[in-house]
Amino acid sequence: MNVLVLMTEPDHFARWATTDEAGQTSFFEALAAFEEAVSARGSILAGAGLAPPSEAVTLRPGLPPAAGPFAETVEQMGGVYLIDVPDLESAVEAAGLLPAHLTIELRPTADE
Repeated sequence: MNVLVLMTEPDHFARWATTDEAGQTSFFEALAAFEEAVSARGSILAGAGLAPPSEAVTLRPGLPPAAGPFAETVEQMGGVYLIDVPDLESAVEAAGLLPAHLTIELRPTADE
């Protein structure tokens, strides 16, 4: 089962800019624990941190491309993974290892 793991938090990029080295180390350790847990259950197909919303381009039907994110919100998506695991329960277990301050959305792909 392929599952998209979306990681968001309020003002992610501003928070990251003020996170000290210990906080950044803790964040990356949690990502590594998640990656290890996924690898034990399946595989990581892709994963990346995202650039700030200010670098986004939004395409809307009938309008020219616009700079910036689709919606103006406080929550910002900071990164994504695409994983292949046996079932959604496995994805939930592994995602529980991601940094606790993030909001995590797990969305199975439609092709399953």
